[in-house]
Amino acid sequence: MILGLNVPEIVGRVGAVTLEHAEPQVGSLSIRVLVVEDNEPWRRFISTALQEQPELEISGRASDGLEAVQQAKELQPDLILLDIGLPTINGIEAARRIREISPASKILFVSENRSRDVAEEALRTGASGYVVKSDAASELLTAVRAVLDGKRFVSASLAGYFLAAMVANARQTDLLTSMVALISGIC
Repeated sequence: MILGLNVPEIVGRVGAVTLEHAEPQVGSLSIRVLVVEDNEPWRRFISTALQEQPELEISGRASDGLEAVQQAKELQPDLILLDIGLPTINGIEAARRIREISPASKILFVSENRSRDVAEEALRTGASGYVVKSDAASELLTAVRAVLDGKRFVSASLAGYFLAAMVANARQTDLLTSMVALISGIC
């Protein structure tokens, strides 16, 4: 398992990966979105890209972590796009708090941070995806759709790490299964 998932079926484009996991799909009703980004041009870019999708409604915007938690509590949005490098509390800590007060909200991180460790920590909060800002122009809407369809999404620039970890995990799982079978046969 990686990030609490069994070895998933890989779907999606070359580079970026969308990892299957079971969650109900969101229908064609208006999907309420909270955009959390401290950089105004990025917040505007994300909001503009999402507003072009008729099923998405920007129900709130926040520019720091505490404001994100407060708005998540008040609005109970379907989807939260969350930066990591936020004032007051960072996005990872905000996601942990949001999980407590708005557990049905799906979280998609949108961050300039390319660190595999940071991305993995972000996904461990229960977030459904991670988009690196430099990939956002080509991946943001794909990531949003994947997350809303109950899938997990990882940006192309981090996909190689997660694929390698999944393959290594699959090999370990196969090895452990073989060892258990061997031990069971001996005992």
